[in-house]
Amino acid sequence: MDAVGDLLARDRRSDRPALVVGERERSYHELITNAYKAGNVLRFHGVSEGRTVAVAPVPDLPPVLAFLGAAQLGAATRFSPTAGADAGDRLLLVPAAEQAAYDPGPSTKLAVFGDAADAADTIDWEESVWSENPAFPPTSVDPGTALLVGEEWEVSHGDALAAAAEVADLRGLDADSRVVVRSSLAAPGVVVAGLLAPLLVGGCAVLADPAAPATDARGDLAVTSGSAPEPERIEPEAVPLGRD
Repeated sequence: MDAVGDLLARDRRSDRPALVVGERERSYHELITNAYKAGNVLRFHGVSEGRTVAVAPVPDLPPVLAFLGAAQLGAATRFSPTAGADAGDRLLLVPAAEQAAYDPGPSTKLAVFGDAADAADTIDWEESVWSENPAFPPTSVDPGTALLVGEEWEVSHGDALAAAAEVADLRGLDADSRVVVRSSLAAPGVVVAGLLAPLLVGGCAVLADPAAPATDARGDLAVTSGSAPEPERIEPEAVPLGRD
């Protein structure tokens, strides 16, 4: 696989669990179909190759779909809406409870999730994704294209997938594995080890509230900082990423 969009190939759709958020489990069929919808929403709002989407680093379904949708288009994701607003990124995706804190410029769209939009020109992300076309035309993204961007660094599709494959190999992940994410998506190692590694091998990513206590072991590997009761964990900083 050369780009993150390859993880979302139509022939990978199945009833196997791909993502758990709270008590809700999504299959590969659901996740991939909704990632297609997210990509179509982003494209409609002017997101394309070379552009950047700024997304709240919340381990929740809307940010994950925005990340996967942007990746299919060759657009980068910045898991920092504040920095994205300052940089003039094409679209900001934030929790509805925080929308009043953002006043993006004319070239930036504001989208919210979790509740209704306050302004008519603010995008209701979940409603838009739900109502979008579930088909997505094939795209070609070069492995060197930026996937994640931050302050003075970026991670390409190729580097992210190589690091995800190394994590999966070193930790013995396979299609029956579950990886628990207990950290903010702002750290690229969390995205790579917590999302891409399990998706690469056909496993399942479990998104946990970082503020909640880790009271049970819900997977084979936990991506977290600090102590955790899981059988095995990995620090985000330990993920072998090549950053430019």
